[in-house]
Amino acid sequence: MGVSRALLGGTARGVALVLSEPLSMWGGLDPKTGEIIDRRHPQAGTIVTDFVLVLPWGRGSSSASSVLAEAIRLGTAPCAIVMREPDDIILLGALVAEELYGTTCPILVVEPELYDSITTGDQITVSEEGSVSVTSNQ
Repeated sequence: MGVSRALLGGTARGVALVLSEPLSMWGGLDPKTGEIIDRRHPQAGTIVTDFVLVLPWGRGSSSASSVLAEAIRLGTAPCAIVMREPDDIILLGALVAEELYGTTCPILVVEPELYDSITTGDQITVSEEGSVSVTSNQ
C-alpha cells in the first residue's frame, strides 16, 4: 500500500488500465461507449469502462469535465481514476457527476513510486479513506 491523496473519496475495486500518455476527455473519450477515440493516443480504441484508469494527469480544455460527468452518468466511466499529479478538470467532472447523479468515481493522486509500479492488469482497491492497494498481476 502506498501513499495517496483522495481528491474525491469513495470505494472501488477493479483492474488497472495504465495509459502511457495523458488523455483529454474532450475529443479523447466517447462517453456513450467508454472508448478512447483520440486516434493519436497510444491506447486509442481501448474501452475504459469499469477499469481503474491510471494516467499521469489529464490533458485538454475545461470541457473535458463534462465528458467525464456524462460517462459516469451513462455507466461507461472508469470505476476510479488514479493519477500521478492532480488534475482539477478531471476532478470537476467527477464532482459534478456525484452531485447531479449521485454516482461516485473516486479520484486519487498517488506517490510517484506507487504510480510507477502499477501495470495494466494489476488489481487495485481504493478504500473510503483514500488508500490505494495494488496486487500485481504477475
